[in-house]
Amino acid sequence: MDFIGHAAFLLRGKGEVLIDPYLTENPLTEVQPEDLQPDLILVTHAHHDHLGDAIDISRRTGAPILTTPELASHVEGEGATAMAAHMGGVVNMGFCEVKLFPAWHSSSIDGRMLGVPVSFVISMDGISVYHAGDTALFGDMALIGEEFDLELALLPIGGRYTMGPEDALRALGLLRPKRVVPMHYDTFDTIRLDPSRFCSDAEEMGVRCHSIPPGGSLEV
Repeated sequence: MDFIGHAAFLLRGKGEVLIDPYLTENPLTEVQPEDLQPDLILVTHAHHDHLGDAIDISRRTGAPILTTPELASHVEGEGATAMAAHMGGVVNMGFCEVKLFPAWHSSSIDGRMLGVPVSFVISMDGISVYHAGDTALFGDMALIGEEFDLELALLPIGGRYTMGPEDALRALGLLRPKRVVPMHYDTFDTIRLDPSRFCSDAEEMGVRCHSIPPGGSLEV
């Protein structure tokens, strides 16, 4: 798995799954859209720092963007290939399976609401990874932890617009993953923080924490 920066990841297995590809305007990444050739693009919601370059990458590669119906309709209108699904839905791509869950946040472009935000569990090569998207803490994360034996959780910790470190730790208690990667911090002044305390506390809970710099990778 490659951490591109902010909330953008590339999962590599039987296929390549790109999540929330915020690249060209991201001050903390050197990855460019033309560097990527994914088989599937997941977008948690419509905000610019998550939809990012998804449309351009889809137009160039033909990779479908899997997202909620309203956002799927929007990206299709912009020339991308889209696949619509909703919370509770499961999409089997052959090389991976994706299930959609809630995320407590919003989803808009230039003030125009485009459905609701979601989070994803991606199961590939016998491993399940949870990408929380931009979310606050919510109790039904426990249901995700009951359904999946999560190898890895990708959790926002920046606060202000998402969970902060304290709530992300509570989320770990509900999700019960083996490992965690903190995300959605440091990109902007309002979400700057040192993840070391979060990682130390997560390790005390028995969850291995990997603070990966943008451009770094993790063997999952």
